[in-house]
Amino acid sequence: MRFNTLDDWLRWQESLHPSEIELGLDRVRTVLTRLGLECPDFTVVTVAGTNGKGSSVAMLESILHAAGYHVGTFTSPHLLRYNERIRVGGEPVTDAELCAAFARIDAARGDISLTYFEFGTLAAIDCLQQRGVEIAVLEVGLGGRLDAVNVLDADVALITPVDVDHVAWLGSDRETIGVEKAGVMRTGRPVVVSDPQPPQSVLQHADELGAPLALAGRDYHYEVQGVQWRWVAGEQSRNALPLPALRGDFQLANAAGVLMVLAWLGERFPVSQQAVRSGLLAVQLPGRFQVLPGRPMQILDVAHNPHSARALAQTLAGQPCSGRTLAVLGMLDDKDITATVASLRTVVDDWYLASQDAPRGASAIRLREALDGVGQCFDNVTAARAAALAAADENDRVVIFGSFYTVAAVLG
Repeated sequence: MRFNTLDDWLRWQESLHPSEIELGLDRVRTVLTRLGLECPDFTVVTVAGTNGKGSSVAMLESILHAAGYHVGTFTSPHLLRYNERIRVGGEPVTDAELCAAFARIDAARGDISLTYFEFGTLAAIDCLQQRGVEIAVLEVGLGGRLDAVNVLDADVALITPVDVDHVAWLGSDRETIGVEKAGVMRTGRPVVVSDPQPPQSVLQHADELGAPLALAGRDYHYEVQGVQWRWVAGEQSRNALPLPALRGDFQLANAAGVLMVLAWLGERFPVSQQAVRSGLLAVQLPGRFQVLPGRPMQILDVAHNPHSARALAQTLAGQPCSGRTLAVLGMLDDKDITATVASLRTVVDDWYLASQDAPRGASAIRLREALDGVGQCFDNVTAARAAALAAADENDRVVIFGSFYTVAAVLG
């Protein structure tokens, strides 16, 4: 084994490949074949999209686990520990499992150079196979068509809402980005699109491939009924469902898409009404409108693009507080900062802007420019948060958002 600790493996992987991102499947596919994992023993659900991927994966995991299935997941990025990326039965894999997987990948790759994310994707497939999971829910990292996760054929694909993000890699409009997301589809295998207004390119690709398509609002829909909701797809329905434990009205759209995925999987993995109820009530996902205990209220959210910022603003507006809303913001410089903050300007009273000590991190000055000179600047998230809390009284709320790094600075 090249290294004995997870940290050593990860540091090495960060410097192994000449570029942080290199989209393409040839190198990953070659190593996967050498590992004998090109056709793993588990059923694959691939989740692509711009927003709602993490929530959808978490709900699928929670419901399938409640139904008694041996389920594994792969998500990215992580908040505090790399192990969070690969979970089995709701628990992260161990350092020892990851080190063993990395050693097998290293031996199989020969002189093939892999990126940090490609190593992680292969490790996820390896770990989930080693653990003997029945079903794996895999979140696409970037795009879909050329993302390493797409090296496996999805038995069912889910495409969540598509928006403009990662412009340098995916394109600058929803139709172009939709082509990349649609790349996770396979001929003859079902795909669920939970985006209520999907790009035409997504629908066209499904038609060209002959992939059975379930569209939100056309093939399935949901209805809110007080503190419960109802899901309907043709002759199938699930009634008197509890609202998901994840906050935000938009989570119902994610949950409805998840139930459609489960309907497609139903012949092999039937799920009872009780399992759906239990899974929706038990689901957890740190950093998605996560409320910390105590006063003033502190809300953590990884929202980092215009679409997710609009969802955050809508949730804040729907849960008004008697005091002010103070925002602690830290973002990456390759995001659409101006459009992201624009969605929240009407609900935020004061801004505390943090320079991001991370690769591609934006400076507080850059954030202030996007806010037309509004806001106080700080060297880091910790300082910005401390200033916001000092200025807040118990009736105010402090919203800390903008990236995974921003949320991790609080949770760490």
